[in-house]
Amino acid sequence: MASRGHFSSRLGFILAAAGSAVGLGNIWGFPTKVAENGGAAFILMYLVMAFLLAYPVLMAELIIGRAKRANMIDALHKISGNFLGTLTGSVGAITVILILAFYSIVAGWMTAYFVDGISSIFSLDFGWLTADSISRNLVFTAVFLVFTCLVVIGGVSSGIEKWSVRLMPTLLILIISLIIYVSFQSGAMKGWEKLLVPDFEKVFHPALMLDAMGQAFFSMSLGVGTMLVYGSYVQQHESLPKLGASVALVDIGVAILAGMLIIPAMYVALENAVPIYADDGTLLSGPTLIFQVLPSLFSSIGYIGTVVASGFFLLMVIASLTSSISMLEVPVSFLVDNKGMQRPKATMLLTLVVFLISLVIVYNFDALFGLVITITTEYSQPLLGLVLCIFAGWVWNRNEILQELQKGDAMAEQRIFWKVWPWYIKFICPGLIAINFYLSVF
Repeated sequence: MASRGHFSSRLGFILAAAGSAVGLGNIWGFPTKVAENGGAAFILMYLVMAFLLAYPVLMAELIIGRAKRANMIDALHKISGNFLGTLTGSVGAITVILILAFYSIVAGWMTAYFVDGISSIFSLDFGWLTADSISRNLVFTAVFLVFTCLVVIGGVSSGIEKWSVRLMPTLLILIISLIIYVSFQSGAMKGWEKLLVPDFEKVFHPALMLDAMGQAFFSMSLGVGTMLVYGSYVQQHESLPKLGASVALVDIGVAILAGMLIIPAMYVALENAVPIYADDGTLLSGPTLIFQVLPSLFSSIGYIGTVVASGFFLLMVIASLTSSISMLEVPVSFLVDNKGMQRPKATMLLTLVVFLISLVIVYNFDALFGLVITITTEYSQPLLGLVLCIFAGWVWNRNEILQELQKGDAMAEQRIFWKVWPWYIKFICPGLIAINFYLSVF
C-alpha cells in the first residue's frame, strides 16, 4: 500500500475541508431557500439543523477516516469486518462519481460564462459561450475536469492543500467585494429586508424545517466519503472536534454570505426591470437565477456590469473547484490505497471515467440530468449518511473511538463532546435523517 499523505497544517485542512463543503449549493441553493422561507427565520432553523444534524455526521466521517487511515471502502470494511462495509463504501464511491459527473457539467457552464465575461470586458462577443449547445457543454466540462485533475494529481499537501489555501481566501474576497458593490445599488435594501427581517410564524413550519435540515446535510457534502478521506489525512495530534467545528462554521458562514449577495442582487435586478418571479409567484432559483436573472442584471448596469459578471462567475468556478477536487479524491484514494496505483495514473483514469459519464448525460440531457441528481442527492446521500451513523454508533467499538479522540486531546473523555456525541450519533442522528428521508420521498 502506498504511503499516505497528510495535511501539513490545521489551516490547510480547514480550508480544504470547508472548500469541499462550500459549493454551488451554498451559492444558489441556500439564498433561494432563505428568500422563500421567511428570511432570518430560515437562517435560524438552518443554524440549528447544521449543528444538530450535519456536525455530528461530519464528526463521524472525520473520526473514522483518521482512525482507519484509509479511503471510505477500506475504512468501513475494517470497522464491519465483512462485505457490508465494502458495499457501503462502494456505493459511496459510485455516488460521488455520479455527482461529480453532473456537477462538472454545471461547473462547465460557470466556466463558459466566466470566459464570456472576460471577453466582454475587451468588447469581444462569442455567443457560443452562453448558447446551450452540446459542443459548448462538452468542451467546458472537459476544461473544468482537467483543472480538477491537475490539482488532485498534486496530492494532499502539494495539490489539494496548496490550492485550497489559495482558492478559499480568493472566494471570500470575491464574495465580500460583490456584497459591498451590490449593497450600494438601487433596490438592494429591499433584499436586505427580506434577508434580515424574520417571519417567526414560519420558524416551525414543517416545510421550512425540512428544507433547513436538507440544506444543512447536503451543504457539507456528507455521506459520500469526502470528509472521511480528508479525515484520513489529518495528523494525529489535532483535536478532531475543534477541526470539525471550524469546518462547519466556515461552511455555514459562506452560505450566509451567499445569501447576503444573491438576495439583494435579485431585488436590484427587479429594480432594473429584470423579472425575478416565476409565473406561479415563486422566486426564480437554480439555473434560471444564475444564467438568466443575474446576467440580465449585469448587462443592465453597463460596462461595469461586465466586470462584476466576471467576478461573480469566477466566484462560482472557484466554489465548484474546491468541491470537485474533494469528490475526485474519494475514488482516487481507493485506487492509490487499495490497488497500489500511482496517483497521477489513478487521477487521470478516473477523470476520464467521470468525463465519459458526463458525455452520456450531455447527449441524453433531458432524460438523465435530473434523474442522476435525484438518485444521488435525494436518495443515495441521505441513506449513506444514515448508514454512516449506524457504523459509528452501533458497529464500531466505543473505546476505539475514544482512543482516537484522545490522540488529539488527552482530556477528551471529560469533554462535553464525548458526553453527548456517542449517544447522539447512535440514536438522534439516524432518527432525524430517517425522518428527513421519509418526508422528502413520501
